[in-house]
Amino acid sequence: MDLIDIILLSVALGMDCLIVSFSQGLIFKSQRRKNSLKLALTMGLFQGLMPIVGYIATHKIYDFLVPYSKWLVFSIFMLLGLNFIVQSFKREICEKINCIDLKCLIGLGIATSVDALISGASLRLTHTVLWLACLIIGSGSFIMSLTGFWTGNFISNIRPKLLHISGGLILIALAIKSLL
Repeated sequence: MDLIDIILLSVALGMDCLIVSFSQGLIFKSQRRKNSLKLALTMGLFQGLMPIVGYIATHKIYDFLVPYSKWLVFSIFMLLGLNFIVQSFKREICEKINCIDLKCLIGLGIATSVDALISGASLRLTHTVLWLACLIIGSGSFIMSLTGFWTGNFISNIRPKLLHISGGLILIALAIKSLL
């Protein structure tokens, strides 16, 4: 993957962080600076570290996967993208989750970074520089989380469903590009 692909992946993966942070921003009216930073740091950390886990797990079966790598990368991104879109219609995305304690933050961090874990396999299969990808993904998620929180805090009429669908479309575009 080149730098633009990594940035696009970061944006797509960060959509969950943006949406969760947006919903938190709708709720929290006190200690906004502290809560936004706690949430953004958690999101950025989990999104930045989870691809490492996926990358390492893929290492164990790398030789078996290499002949199918192009199709695996396509499948991973296509399934993630389609899942983003389908889930945007199946559930209420902007649920009011009212917690900011450590246990809740860890839960939110894990829940929003499962896609990043899976994308770690595609980083391995495309011979992407892991540390650079993780830095961009983590930083992007941090920024998107802050943006989501403050947007939700000040503006309550943005449709999170549209953000989720756009993240899915970015992943589908990356899937198609991987076959070219």
